[in-house]
Amino acid sequence: MTRGPAAGERGAVTAELAMVVPLLVSLAVGLVWLLAVGADQVRTVDAARETARALARGESAGDAVALGERIAPAGARVSVSEEGEQVRVTVTADLTGPGGVLRALPGVELSADAVTVREPS
Repeated sequence: MTRGPAAGERGAVTAELAMVVPLLVSLAVGLVWLLAVGADQVRTVDAARETARALARGESAGDAVALGERIAPAGARVSVSEEGEQVRVTVTADLTGPGGVLRALPGVELSADAVTVREPS
């Protein structure tokens, strides 16, 4: 009666583990990447909303855009257009991929719009 693994199966667990661990690490990094994309999208939406709110309150366009740029992800672009009493703010940001073994993942362009009406003076 022989105990333990057969002679041909020795090291099989180590080989399987060596194949699965990189896959699990890549999966974890991918999930963190998706979390980062979601968090930056929320920041983009917040920046558009707060910029539009500041403009509706009567703040200058420069101050409102500076506020939006502080809230938005790094390198975001904040643009303002006005049509009568209506103000539209668009915030766009480019998020680069995670790199490393996941460098094949593309960057993402995030965008958010907010529209509001100026408050009466």
